[in-house]
Amino acid sequence: MQKRILIANVNWLGDVLMSSASIRAIKKAYPDSYLACMVPKRCVEVLSGNPNLDEIIVFDEKDTHKWIFAQIKFIRELKNKKFDIVFLFHRSMTRALIVKLAGIPERVGYYTQKRSWLLTKAIAQPDRQIHRLDYYFNIVSSYGIKSDGRYYEFFVSDGDREFIDKKLKTLGVSQEDFVVVINPGGNWAPKRWPKENFAALSDRLINELGAKIIISGADKDIALANEISSLMKQKPIILAGATSLKQLGALMEASDLVISADSGPMHIAAAMGTDLIALFGPTKATLTGPLGKGKIATIQREVGCEIPCYVKNCQHNRCMEEISVDYVFTEAKKFRD
Repeated sequence: MQKRILIANVNWLGDVLMSSASIRAIKKAYPDSYLACMVPKRCVEVLSGNPNLDEIIVFDEKDTHKWIFAQIKFIRELKNKKFDIVFLFHRSMTRALIVKLAGIPERVGYYTQKRSWLLTKAIAQPDRQIHRLDYYFNIVSSYGIKSDGRYYEFFVSDGDREFIDKKLKTLGVSQEDFVVVINPGGNWAPKRWPKENFAALSDRLINELGAKIIISGADKDIALANEISSLMKQKPIILAGATSLKQLGALMEASDLVISADSGPMHIAAAMGTDLIALFGPTKATLTGPLGKGKIATIQREVGCEIPCYVKNCQHNRCMEEISVDYVFTEAKKFRD
């Protein structure tokens, strides 16, 4: 009989990407299973097109399912899907209660004092800090599932690739060019490398390595991209705000190197197997660093601060400022050689 498996996933783009290693391992262990993933609306695009998933179920307790009646309706719908087992990647009490009320007989997740009674298999928390990919995989490995590799994946369509191919040709970028994508944004300011550094690095990449520089980002990064461009002597190509998330993945796949601080796009670059230089400051690379099939250089400086650090209004930002342009350029040259 076909096994019906549900993953109650987390809420953050990068972490959902990291969970794709577990998704792949589950499908390899149970190739004939029906495998579904429950995520908030904003993370659907991260998993769409994943060939290991049969269904993506939207559960969004801050939007669509904010109210109790919407949650009751969701529980009924989930119950009708008749899942056999759920792996709870999210430590949420709400999700554990929902899958219990939906009648899913096996419920596997990390032990917390408040929700342990809702689980049929409560796994002890790791006794040390481990990478998030491994943190999620521990849950499925407790069920006897073996790893299929410590890398994660992001899937784009041929249409996304064609869009980027046409866009680059229109902008005068050829397949012979050394294409470097600069991703300067981040979901909070202390994770960002100074814009002056990105500008100086980009000029050196153009002048000394003959690179074509493309600045990527979302709509909210357009102003930052323009500021970096204004500080440069050479002019980059700005594609911030000009691509969807999937098209961004196709852009990174088509590039030779991505340089980014810790962010969702950094993880997308790793997931696409692109060569990557990752700049880490207040977050800990050993916990959330990129894992992919490409060549990856992760740079993090010791400045005496406790890492990870969540002081979002940090005034000196030494951890990022200590990463010099010279050092990043020296690393970038290794990818050109």
